[in-house]
This record gives sequence, structure tokens and C-alpha cells, in this order.
Amino acid sequence: MVAGILVLIFFMVKAVFDQPGIEDMKAGFKEVAKYRNANNTGPVQRIYIVSVKDSIWKEMEDYGNLMPHTKYGNTKVYFFMQNGKIPNTLQPGAINFDPSFNKACIALFEKSAMSQSAFNKFPF
Repeated sequence: MVAGILVLIFFMVKAVFDQPGIEDMKAGFKEVAKYRNANNTGPVQRIYIVSVKDSIWKEMEDYGNLMPHTKYGNTKVYFFMQNGKIPNTLQPGAINFDPSFNKACIALFEKSAMSQSAFNKFPF
């Protein structure tokens, strides 16, 4: 009886620590730039620029879902191919980087203030 409970506890603990993560994905994600506003009392805006080796759409959406998000905040993840033009600075607002990089952006993941997520291929 005790051995059975120990085996059950072992598998439960193993399942907790054996969750898939970003390092298990094949697209080769690399965070290039990030922005987070300093407002801790109102909506938090998070913006990320991420380069990828391969455009595996499902993995990009999964990556976006793994990024931090705050209730009533907004999280955006812009994806670029690692061998293309990639912005390295971000700013808050409707336009988050120099528009000359728009054509190089292959995808955008966005989670809104109501935690609704959207994934768009070639958003510009």
C-alpha cells in the first residue's frame, strides 16, 4: 500500500517537472528585444522581438502563449527570421518598431487585456 502511494507520488512529481518548454521547440527561438512599461498599477504592456530559425507556425503560437501576461495587460510577440532584417529597439504604442522592418515580420502573437489571443501570419 505504501509502495503504491510512493510510486503515485513519484509519477505526479515527475509530470510536474517534465513539462515541455521553449527549449524543447525546434524553431530556434531567440529573444532579440523586449519592452515592459513601468506601470504596475494599470495595464501592463509587454512587447517582444523574437528571431526564429524555422517558421513552424504552431510552435510560434505556443511560444506566444508561454510568454508572461498580466490580467488587463497586453502582450505582443513579433517573429522574424534569424537571417533577415530584425529591429533591436522597441517603443510602446500602436507602432512598436521602425516600419521599415514590417515586411520582415513573419508573424505576430498578441494576447489582449481580456486574455484573448490572436496569431497572425505576415501581419503587415
